Amino acid sequence: MSTDAETPSYDPTTEVVELCRDLIRIDTSNYGDQSGPGERKAAEHVATLLDEVGIESTVVERTAGRTGLIAHWGGGGSRDDALLLHAHLDVVPAAAEDWQVDPFSGEIQDGCVWGRGAVDMKDFDAMLLSVVRARTRAGAVPERPIVLAFTADEEAGGHHGAQVMVEEHTEHFDGVTEAVGEVGGFSATVRGQRIYLVEAAEKGMAWMKLTARGRAGHGSMINPDNAVTRISQAVARLGAHEWPVRLTPAMEVLLTTVADLAGTEATPENAESLVEEFGSAARMLGAVIRNTTNPTMLGAGYKANVIPTEATAHVDGRFLPGYEDEFFATLAELVGDGIEVDYLSNQQPWETPYDGELVDAMHRTLLAEDPDALVAPFLMSGGTDAKHFRKLGMRSYGFTPLRLPADLDFTALFHGVDERVPVDALEFGARVFDRFLDEV
Repeated sequence: MSTDAETPSYDPTTEVVELCRDLIRIDTSNYGDQSGPGERKAAEHVATLLDEVGIESTVVERTAGRTGLIAHWGGGGSRDDALLLHAHLDVVPAAAEDWQVDPFSGEIQDGCVWGRGAVDMKDFDAMLLSVVRARTRAGAVPERPIVLAFTADEEAGGHHGAQVMVEEHTEHFDGVTEAVGEVGGFSATVRGQRIYLVEAAEKGMAWMKLTARGRAGHGSMINPDNAVTRISQAVARLGAHEWPVRLTPAMEVLLTTVADLAGTEATPENAESLVEEFGSAARMLGAVIRNTTNPTMLGAGYKANVIPTEATAHVDGRFLPGYEDEFFATLAELVGDGIEVDYLSNQQPWETPYDGELVDAMHRTLLAEDPDALVAPFLMSGGTDAKHFRKLGMRSYGFTPLRLPADLDFTALFHGVDERVPVDALEFGARVFDRFLDEV
């Protein structure tokens, strides 16, 4: 590298807070049906920020308004294996009446930046931009080639974003061997000990529409071929099913770390109690020791005294890497006969071995800022754009460094009301990521 991370001639945190606020103020709500504002305005804003420091961008847009961009940075050293840093620009919708502040205000209150996208994931957009701009201005450009990708549509599966980049702009990723994106590197506190969780795996995604068909008729008459009854029974079976505990490699390491703090050993039998050690974060981590099927939508009928011909349900299914066959076999049994299953999104799980220089760099740079902490991998319950980029053979991790207060219910902020990120956590993340670029 061209600068020493211990004595930098620049401050990677200078812009991170204002960049995050500015991005939040650009409404990029993704409703999943192409009805939202799209990401074009945000993509143009990011392109301008990169252009100001001499970094050219390639705009990516297959569907009007669903806009992302790709830029190349660094290189010229002895390495020709490139690193992808990717972040999405879209956010889930927010109902303003539910919030304490305008969700698109980027307001600073109680030491936090508030707004939709503050943790998912305009915080990481801002970290990347702050670090890249500061380093470029200071001439501290990494010797390793870096590809920067800011994507559209991640919140609806990435089909109009990362998937387009992978399918239609593959040349930009030639030579990329590793990728770093969202949801990882944040801290949780267990028994007074701060642990940073690095994403090394993701569950697969099976978004399903179930359709039951029957015989229409008068609501006052006997009708054994009732579509509403049939769909309701299937949904009840799916929602009530107790999936068995299954420990993947990443979760074995994480739970062993927690077991050491608790003075015990990690086993499938006590996995749930170890997960409970994470407090509110158990909401997410409890979902990554088993497959899940959560009914999310129901639709049927048009009048109280008319039995309809058709009834539908939507189900969000997530399945662990290595347990795909078990998931789909059990799913078929639970759904039962006479119900059509259409997959709105069916994406495979993944797990990257938690080893190598990149993982070592994550550990060193986190511990340089927080020496008494622990670092461990985890399996992510949701999905990210890594599912698409991994199709090109990249080793992938989630690393958005955030040092968080022990009493902050962080996982509830993802897609939640009053989403916010502490200002000092943003600045911490920018410092860690700046160090990280010196290590990779």
